[in-house]
Amino acid sequence: MRILRKAMLAMMAMTIVAGAVEAAEPPPPTAKLLKTTADHSKFKELQKSFQSGPEVTKACLGCHTEASKQIHQTQHWKWEYINPATNQKLGKRHLVNNFCTSVSSNYKSCASCHIGYGLTDDKFDFASEENVDCLVCHDTTGKYKKPAGFSGNPVTKDTEFPPGSGKIVRGIDLQNIALKVGKTRRETCGTCHFYGGGGDGVKHGDLDSSLDHPDKALDVHMDADGNNFTCVTCHKTEGHQVPGSRYAPTAMDKDGAHLRGKADSTNPATCQACHGQTPHTQSAKLNDHTDKVACQTCHIPAFARGDMPTKMSWDWSTAGKRDAKGKPLVITNDDGHVTYNGIKGDFVLEENVRPEYMWFNGSVKYTLMGDDIDKSRQPIAINTFEGGPDDGKSMIWPVKLFRGKQPFDPVHRTLVVTHLAGEDDTAYWKNMDWEKAIAAGMAAVGKPFSGKVDFIETVAMWPITHMVAPKEKALACNECHAREGRLDKVEGIYIPGRGGNRLVDTLGWLASAAILVGVLVHGLIRFVNRKH
Repeated sequence: MRILRKAMLAMMAMTIVAGAVEAAEPPPPTAKLLKTTADHSKFKELQKSFQSGPEVTKACLGCHTEASKQIHQTQHWKWEYINPATNQKLGKRHLVNNFCTSVSSNYKSCASCHIGYGLTDDKFDFASEENVDCLVCHDTTGKYKKPAGFSGNPVTKDTEFPPGSGKIVRGIDLQNIALKVGKTRRETCGTCHFYGGGGDGVKHGDLDSSLDHPDKALDVHMDADGNNFTCVTCHKTEGHQVPGSRYAPTAMDKDGAHLRGKADSTNPATCQACHGQTPHTQSAKLNDHTDKVACQTCHIPAFARGDMPTKMSWDWSTAGKRDAKGKPLVITNDDGHVTYNGIKGDFVLEENVRPEYMWFNGSVKYTLMGDDIDKSRQPIAINTFEGGPDDGKSMIWPVKLFRGKQPFDPVHRTLVVTHLAGEDDTAYWKNMDWEKAIAAGMAAVGKPFSGKVDFIETVAMWPITHMVAPKEKALACNECHAREGRLDKVEGIYIPGRGGNRLVDTLGWLASAAILVGVLVHGLIRFVNRKH
């Protein structure tokens, strides 16, 4: 019995120890919590091979029934906007710029940045739901590509392009991409917005690929290790409608910070939408500036700060040079950036660029196709920021001025559309023949061309609103309140320390003289009384 009892006690002890060991083991890990309510990799509609973009969209529409209809109402889709203030018909389909002149006649190449499939010419079916490109904004793999020359279509099979060149465009797996779709990211928005105008950082100056994963020094909001804002954090999107348009920007926001959940029709992409009208808590004096000075003026001391230069000028008149092999001449600087290209001309690239400053009330007037141009008044403004110190709507804004020299019809006195991209004999990038290229471009938009080619200096304006620096790097007082300071060219406002106001200066000198006379008289009286 004693032996049996000992055996039983031993077995009980072993059970207790085993239980303790088992209890000490960590609990099984819980599944990763998804932030969305759907895992697209489980959708049967997407578990098949896709041979084209519209096939993917058709599958998407099976659940997202209203998505394409929403997209159809956006500028991203229409590339068209009627300005209610000026009644000008704007948008990429109608404007002439001083980068690549126009998307018209160049749709096959430019459509790489259209959120649709098959934009070849002005006969594109803008009513088609299946032609909407869902993947270009919702790709999370980084593998989705829409190569130039394919009218906005992805390439699904290895394809030689241009034909006969020996260059192969690799096909992509649309199924793999569709199974992993998700929310928009800086990278997806940046696919177009970082590379507008012909390359990384070319157009805006405050938007380039350095914002894919920026640090705090580059942008306090998008800091990848900090706030990590995506584009839609500010450009808060509902029903695929993205607020914040360069055609009708909000230059002055007099509203306060937006309360979450409260119905609000104001622009959520302004600084005031989050920070209100009195953002400076430690120096109330700084809040005295918010009625005349845009936040960006002080808080973006320079643009192109991410080691990616931006183009500051583009001279088309020097294009046409070839190297010893007869190919377009290409010249690069010490950093490997192209400063001359035979098919494009000369570029001026800059980093850490100090903005220009001007009054801006949100109204932008454009020079349109067919407008009469007086060359004697060059540089011709491609667009003009309107506003002044006394209209009650304007603020002092930082601006990038992009200077160009572009083709011009001296007989009809108009800016021209140049057919640049294509494999046909009229494309300038194919044969470098200005007369042929412009004739084809103007025919595409139904405008006359005299056959004569001249070049004219132009300037375009771009508001600076990204690359917000940490507060420690904001402009110091003496950068504006000083002679030849940053705001030296801004007219119609008195800035202490910048310059004189005749009345104020006169009153100041009279007051100083009166004080001096008072001191001298007082001293004389004391001197006289001392003798007595």
